[in-house]
Amino acid sequence: MAFHWYPGHMNKAKNQVQDRLKLVDVVIEIVDARLPLSSRNPMLDSITNNKKRVIILNKSDLADPKASTVWRDYFEEHGISAYIVDSKHANNMNNLINSIKKEVAQKVEKYQNAGVKNYKIKAMCIGIPNVGKSTILNRFAGKNIAVTGNKPGVTKNQNWIKTKYDVDIIDTPGILWPKIEDEKVGLKLALTGAIKDSVFHADDVALFAIDYFKKYYPEKLIKAYKVTEEDLELENPELLLLMTKKMGMRDDFDRMSEKIMMDVRKGTLGAYTLDQIDEAENAID
Repeated sequence: MAFHWYPGHMNKAKNQVQDRLKLVDVVIEIVDARLPLSSRNPMLDSITNNKKRVIILNKSDLADPKASTVWRDYFEEHGISAYIVDSKHANNMNNLINSIKKEVAQKVEKYQNAGVKNYKIKAMCIGIPNVGKSTILNRFAGKNIAVTGNKPGVTKNQNWIKTKYDVDIIDTPGILWPKIEDEKVGLKLALTGAIKDSVFHADDVALFAIDYFKKYYPEKLIKAYKVTEEDLELENPELLLLMTKKMGMRDDFDRMSEKIMMDVRKGTLGAYTLDQIDEAENAID
């Protein structure tokens, strides 16, 4: 199963990003800390033309903290500054700003030596839908200036945002790639809400979630859905039906599928990470 789309506004946004890159000094790439690899747009390297880059692993409050540390170290080992951030609570923002300034320090010094005083760094904020770009921008600005929402496609335009850190940032709409060939990546994005619910079946995503949590976080399923270790030995469709009954939904597995998706997205099951580090081989050029 491949996930197909490419709404016109995404193609337009991609072209606008490429046009405006010449105006910026550094790219701030925001990924979902629960999906450090799967939430990276594979077209980004070509889109950004290898501009200096800082990666933010956002929504860290929902992610497995040990896994987040492993992924941060992975990006650092590949020469990309990376920061684990919970934008809702503004943690690690000062360190992030210092990293952005460090990335372009030589360019700033060049301008200062040429007589340009108080040069403001210009950055571009980029990422796929629903990784929390607008919340990050609001933290940079120190006020609610960017529209936020827990659904993909909230940001529609590209706007310059002034911050209190001598950094001006241009926001961009979330850009997905035209076709996701890897079914597992598509299911991960669907489970975390990066893809609109209208393009997939909830039961497919719920079954994927059950399979993943059985393997990596079985205790979370046991606690949330009143099942036992023995129940987890059932095949996933049968386990979904059992969970449906135990949660008082009789045989309405569609409703239960939607509940599982919402529970995962909101962190009701607890912290988790859907990308494993062994999936990262050759992921960064």
